[in-house]
Amino acid sequence: MGPAVLSGLPLALGLALVLPSAALENGLALTPPMGWLAWERFRCNVDCRADPRNCISETLFFEMADRLAEDGWRDLGYKYINIDDCWSAKKRDAAGRLVPDPERFPRGIKALADYVHGRGLKLGIYGDLGTLTCGGYPGTTLDRVKQDAQTFAEWGVDMLKLDGCYSSGEEQAEGYPEMARALNATGHPIVYSCSWPAYQGGLPPKVNYTILAEVCNLWRNYDDIQDSWDSVLSILDWFFANQDVLQPAAGPGHWNDPDMLVIGNFGLSYEQSRSQMALWTVMAAPLLMSTDLRTISPSAREILQNRLMIQINQDPLGIQGRRIVKEKSLIEVFLRPLSQGASALVFFSRRADIPYVYTTSLAKLHFPEDAVYEVQDVYSGEIIRGLKTGDNFSVTVNPSGVVMWYLYPVAQPWRIVRQQAPREGFRPVLL
Repeated sequence: MGPAVLSGLPLALGLALVLPSAALENGLALTPPMGWLAWERFRCNVDCRADPRNCISETLFFEMADRLAEDGWRDLGYKYINIDDCWSAKKRDAAGRLVPDPERFPRGIKALADYVHGRGLKLGIYGDLGTLTCGGYPGTTLDRVKQDAQTFAEWGVDMLKLDGCYSSGEEQAEGYPEMARALNATGHPIVYSCSWPAYQGGLPPKVNYTILAEVCNLWRNYDDIQDSWDSVLSILDWFFANQDVLQPAAGPGHWNDPDMLVIGNFGLSYEQSRSQMALWTVMAAPLLMSTDLRTISPSAREILQNRLMIQINQDPLGIQGRRIVKEKSLIEVFLRPLSQGASALVFFSRRADIPYVYTTSLAKLHFPEDAVYEVQDVYSGEIIRGLKTGDNFSVTVNPSGVVMWYLYPVAQPWRIVRQQAPREGFRPVLL
């Protein structure tokens, strides 16, 4: 299927908003994957004698699976529980297979996968296309790709993150597509997350996003996230500075991955946590939390479990949003087109002084003329009815914070049939 321009979208996005033409043919990750990933919060802590509660062991994953299943996460869509680096033994077995560390994973990965599946969840694992993983554990060299893919399938793994430490550009160009073929050949559905573009600078000409979308379900483009606002901002700056390249590459089955959500840890304020969640959602990013779900604060949980936010993130059109305004006042506006003529807007403040009152109109944001919208504030739940394209409005945005709106048309300059959706108010169907 060739690219198709979507009608009825705000004109500012113009011809840039097209549906990508090809994707990895495994039918997976048609919306951005959601779940939990160990790395940012728990890293490569393998000292289970000194720190049994926080080391990389089966206990950590059993306990996080329980939290996902019992604390409302799974039912909201957070279904993947993903092992990262440092899970394996330091050497392969006599047959050359990867094996988990026998002290930290005594029951093995298949038993963990069976437990995770029994809780209605899916298990992810980590590998590296090189001689060693980034943490110094056995890597998947080119001669091991098929064997490791088969091992992961036999264990019942549902997602693979394949890193790129200790490998050359030539090995990556051969190995990442080869692993995609090997995973598909197992007959077991495995979502495939590639770090390939991050090791090639993330941009053309070294990165061909058309090829990448045919190989991987999601991919890391840029640096690892750290538990700091500076890190979040550096990722945002890179992604939106390069949005003309990155935005068209994303879509159902193939996503840009700006890395984990660090909400609930130590480095972000409440406002900054709300900002990361909103901006990752506008980017159609995977929502992979990396925090301790056993001790997470009520405020962090409220941000991460926001139902309307998740609905927007998981919108079936799968169009990545764009920054459409960058003001001298340090206010930025981001827009993501959604299904059924709806949109998400994020007003983001880079200010460091006081809350800022920002005044604009949908007309200034290039929404269609003569349209009328119902607006819901994604965080407060406040509803504004009958907002016309030409109406001026003001939002108050806190320093390093956001205001996020969900807008859907109730009258348009084209024909509309309104349908009642349960508990969601009216939704338009464009004919």
